[in-house]
Amino acid sequence: MLEHHVRDYISDKLSALGINSDPYGVELTIVFVSVVIGIAIIGHLITHHIIVRTIRNVLHRTNEPLSDAFAKYKVLEKLTLLVPVMVLDLLIPLALGHYTLLSAIADKVLSISILVSFIRLVFALLDALNDVATFKGITRRMPVKSFVQLIKLFTFFVGLVVSMSILANESPVIFLSGLGVATGFVMLVFKDTILGFVAGIQLSANRMISLNDWIEMDSFKANGSVEEISLTTVKVRNFDNTVSMIPAYALVQNAFVNWQGMSDSGGRRIKRAVNIDVNSIRFMTDEEIESLKDIRILREYLFEKSKEIKAYNDELDEIPHLGNTRQMTNLGIFRAYLAAYLRTNKDIHSYMMFMVRQLDPTPEGLPLQVYAFTNNTDWVFYEGVQADLFDHIYSIMPLFGLRPYQALSGHDVLALSSANLHN
Repeated sequence: MLEHHVRDYISDKLSALGINSDPYGVELTIVFVSVVIGIAIIGHLITHHIIVRTIRNVLHRTNEPLSDAFAKYKVLEKLTLLVPVMVLDLLIPLALGHYTLLSAIADKVLSISILVSFIRLVFALLDALNDVATFKGITRRMPVKSFVQLIKLFTFFVGLVVSMSILANESPVIFLSGLGVATGFVMLVFKDTILGFVAGIQLSANRMISLNDWIEMDSFKANGSVEEISLTTVKVRNFDNTVSMIPAYALVQNAFVNWQGMSDSGGRRIKRAVNIDVNSIRFMTDEEIESLKDIRILREYLFEKSKEIKAYNDELDEIPHLGNTRQMTNLGIFRAYLAAYLRTNKDIHSYMMFMVRQLDPTPEGLPLQVYAFTNNTDWVFYEGVQADLFDHIYSIMPLFGLRPYQALSGHDVLALSSANLHN
């Protein structure tokens, strides 16, 4: 009724000025629509240049990460777009009140436009909050992106139902009541999404995986750092710079290795053996033992061990034969030397277990294994320490009269042939 009074009032004023106009004519309708559009534009400009700038400045001073995220996804800009659309939706039907069909079409189009603008605003806001959560490290503790994607999916679904109800001019409840019939279809279409969401909750609740974790999953040829955890997939950047996409539910259903515990512990394990030629293992003479006492880290061991063996041998009533007495072997002294070397190595973690042990003999010799942890988990550092350690082991072995086992190679055959020729 207000629209009719306004039209009659404006028409009377124009008639008083000598301008004849039909209160419900096209000319006056165009004027009304133009005025409404002008009001919408003014509302947009006021919102954008005053309110949005004020909010942006406040956010920049109080919460810079949130301000940057809002700017990246243009959250406030999308918010300002709602104002002109809502003004048009409120006033355009009044301006077209007597054009029933045109007014109904405009009302539906503008209502759907508001819905679409609102959904875009929600999506942008969720993306911004996800960025803030990533910046603050929250995504390492829980799969925020999975929840963001789920809310987006739910918002889109609700928006679709509401838009259908607007077009059909029916209550959304009518469309929602038909979902029971379509449940099976929905479960089939969104199977990965549902499984992924449940798996995401399990992964988060059990702290099984987080961003930047190093995981290894042979069934998917994945061996690298977790770059992204989404609603349905986990993105892994492998060390050869390839990318593996793993379904989230596969991480719950299948076995995988998470190396993050190693990184958090501060120590990375060295577990490598050198094969000793058993023909080089023998007893050490007193002269050889005396010469080895020049090695600082071995001096205390040799002194204590010599004292212990001498006390044992002195108590024997048997003939001083090698079969009756105790003697030090080159392999035993070498093991003690390596243990002392590990103990004094600044790159070996002193608070974690380290030892040098014999493994079961093999046709390739007697494996002497070094078991220790470096005090830095960086891969390059770890490999450097391990290489330096075994470089030293191979180089120092001849000092103890030991030889590493090595299968005959071309050079060895040539050396044997040359020796036979000279003989």
